[in-house]
Amino acid sequence: MTVSFDRVSVACAAAILLAGTADAAAEGWFSGDWYLTVGASGFVAPNYEGAKYMLMGASPLVSFGRAGTQARFTSRNDNISIALFDAGAVRAGPVGKIVWGRDGDDADELKGLDPVRWGAEAGVFAEVYPTDWLRVRGEVRHGLRSHTGVVADVHVDAFEDVTPTVRVSGGPRVSVASARFLDAYYGVSPREAAASGLSPFKSESGMRALGFGGAVTWRTTDKITTSLFSEYARLMGSARDSSLVRERGSPNQLQIGISATYRFDFSM
Repeated sequence: MTVSFDRVSVACAAAILLAGTADAAAEGWFSGDWYLTVGASGFVAPNYEGAKYMLMGASPLVSFGRAGTQARFTSRNDNISIALFDAGAVRAGPVGKIVWGRDGDDADELKGLDPVRWGAEAGVFAEVYPTDWLRVRGEVRHGLRSHTGVVADVHVDAFEDVTPTVRVSGGPRVSVASARFLDAYYGVSPREAAASGLSPFKSESGMRALGFGGAVTWRTTDKITTSLFSEYARLMGSARDSSLVRERGSPNQLQIGISATYRFDFSM
């Protein structure tokens, strides 16, 4: 039985938007206390997805939602999101991610392959707190301009406050993707094979990566939070089997870096 990633993402988006609309009509959704967290992370990571060589990079960190009585757990893995639905232990809403371009000028290993254009991914997220020390977050995103596929990520994080200002967290990560997504990054057509010297490869939908990540987070002030983090992912399925990875890259993807964010509190 084949499941359409596109249909699943559209159905999820419709459900979240309908829930948000109903809540707004019933309770005056925009009124209340809100927070906006902005920041950035700097890291050392593979210079493209599936590469074996590392370089330095940076990415923005943005989160927006209702202020609650309980401290929220956030991770640098969380893409830009807005919590339209927030019931304390359950949050959900739209999510977006900036996707940077990739071409032969970025690495010699990519010469002869079609470029991946810069663009974005948009979709929905949901996160659940089964206990006061565990968060499960999932995102389903559809490519805009950069690719036409769908990718779904699930991150599980256990967290513990070792001091009033220092938190340790970590847990497993899972990523699955459609054939269109995997083919944009890992597929090698016969034409590309002739131009690049790689073996032809056609991607299939399925598992993209399995991994584990962790962080030590320091609440520097009431508004500023800094973090030291590390992420490891093992490429799976078509990502691992791609000739780009087998012949020129590595299925082992490691990322180490630091981040800092600032929280704005306001009322509407």
